[in-house]
Amino acid sequence: MKKRISNYISLLLILSSFLLTPFSGYGQVHKAASKEAKEEKKEEVPFYQGTSIGVEIAGLVSNFLGSDIMSSEVAVQANFKNRFLPVVEIGYGKADAINDGNDLHYKTSAPYFRIGMDYNVFHKKTHLPGYLYVGLRYGMSSFSYDVNGPDMTDPNYGEIITLPYSYSGLKSNASWMEGVVGLKVKIYKGFCMGWSVRYKMRMNVKGHENSIPWYVPGFGKNASSSFNIMYNLIYNLPF
Repeated sequence: MKKRISNYISLLLILSSFLLTPFSGYGQVHKAASKEAKEEKKEEVPFYQGTSIGVEIAGLVSNFLGSDIMSSEVAVQANFKNRFLPVVEIGYGKADAINDGNDLHYKTSAPYFRIGMDYNVFHKKTHLPGYLYVGLRYGMSSFSYDVNGPDMTDPNYGEIITLPYSYSGLKSNASWMEGVVGLKVKIYKGFCMGWSVRYKMRMNVKGHENSIPWYVPGFGKNASSSFNIMYNLIYNLPF
């Protein structure tokens, strides 16, 4: 009797192993298929997502409305994995202004350059018509400026001598960093518009014995830091 019961138990174990094997195999196949699907989903986003070109117009509009300062630029930006956005910006800035505090007339005009990288915060939300980004820039400009003002008086050997205060063609260069937060939105087919806020931190500005630059092309008024708001019209190139 005991021998017959043991035979039954052995038979049940053998049948159970045959019945469970297909399900365990199915589970492994299902897990493998899910893993492959996830990997394929990750690989769906092409590495190169395109290139765009944009023009900053806020500085042009401000100058048209009567500002003594004008600044505008062209930006070329690539898109990798819809996440990393390297950019090169080439612009032109000029100033022709009189300081009301000391009546100094300052004049300069020169190109400037920036290079940097943006990061698309909404890179996973590809269904959106735009994205929010943060980034960094390194900027530089080499320029010359003219400055003149009221004559200066200098006591010398008991007499007062009048000296003209006028310098032209003073050469200078500057470099700075920028932190950027911006928004890019599609408006029609390949056309987009964008806004950005920039916090600029001066690194270096070359001055002279009798004057320092009042305005730096691409940076703005010469200070340790400043904020700047920009508005761009952008076109996504069709390749």
